[in-house]
Formats: sequence, C-alpha cells, structure tokens
Amino acid sequence: MPDPISWEHAAPYLLAALFGGYLLGSVPFGLVVTRLAGLGDLRTMGSGNIGATNVLRTGRRGLAALTVLLDGGKGAAAVLLAAAYFGPDIALMAALGAVLGHLFPVWLKFRGGKGVATTFGVTLALAWPVGLAVCATWLLVAAVVRISSASALASTALAPLYAWLIREDLQLAEMCAILGALVWLRHWQNIGRLIRGREPKIGRKA
Repeated sequence: MPDPISWEHAAPYLLAALFGGYLLGSVPFGLVVTRLAGLGDLRTMGSGNIGATNVLRTGRRGLAALTVLLDGGKGAAAVLLAAAYFGPDIALMAALGAVLGHLFPVWLKFRGGKGVATTFGVTLALAWPVGLAVCATWLLVAAVVRISSASALASTALAPLYAWLIREDLQLAEMCAILGALVWLRHWQNIGRLIRGREPKIGRKA
C-alpha cells in the first residue's frame, strides 16, 4: 500500500488518476470484439450502442459475455492501478475517469456506451462486497422483468445505499451516487420507453 498523499498535494495525482482511468475506460470493447468477429460496425446494428446488451442483439451470447467482462475489467483495472500507485482515495477519481471514458470515448467522437458494466467493474474494485450487491440486484431485477435497462437503473440507484450500509463509507457512497447519476442520464431514452411500456426485453431486437 502506497504512503498516504496529503490532500494539499493531491491535485496532480487526482488528475493522473482521472486521465489514466479515462484512457482505459475509453477502449470500446464491444465495437472491437464484434469487428474482430466479422460482424461489422456494432453502431449500425440494433440500438446502435457499443455495450454488451447491443452485442447480445447480434445473437452472439459469447461475444456479449466477453464484452461485459472486458468493459467491467477495464474499469476494475483503472481503479486497482490507481490504488496501487496512489492509494484508495485517489482510486475513486480513476473510477470516475473510467466510466466517463466509456460514456464519452475520444476515439468515437465522444459517443460511447451507457456505462453499466464499467460502473460495476469499478464498484467491485473499490469495494467488492458493494459490487457484489450491485451485481446481484441487476441479476434479480433482470430475472423478474427481463429488461436490461430497468436492471441497470435499479442496481445503480441502490449502489450508494449499499456503500453506506455495507462499508459506512461516505466517499464511496458519494462516488456511487455520481456514477449512478451518469448511468441514469445516459439511459434517458430507455426511461422514456420504460414509462411508455415500449422497452425491449433482454435478447430481443431494439
């Protein structure tokens, strides 16, 4: 564990963690794996999103699972690297950077995914019991309603509560709230379809 960094000297480390997390988070794995599999540009298929749910709409469940692992893994890697070099407090900024990178990747003209898998990855790396609770909530809601966006909205909304109840960590709870707000903002169209009862079920075409 690195020596604690005093907050009056933390600005360069915070920026390094944010930027490093952003670069890792901005790798569009859904787009990469579908192109490598010969499926073409994922952005022209289904919902046009680069995340695992849209990969699943291609009918390739293995590729969708791989996308979840890679998108979650890049978030976890950003947090773990920042924690190893700068400590757990600075790692929170890497978590934010990774999710922002996935949502607004510079390589895709800032048009990225919706950040669910990456948010789960950073949460698992920041506090694995909290991350497991968030993932379990996604699975439970998905099993009941079979709608990916509803599962994402429910699990990210509850993440700050889990952070407080499980870890009693205000900083972690605040970061979970920020990440959840970003995920909700990127799901604004899904929220509209949910309200109208027109959101597609998991595995069906958008």
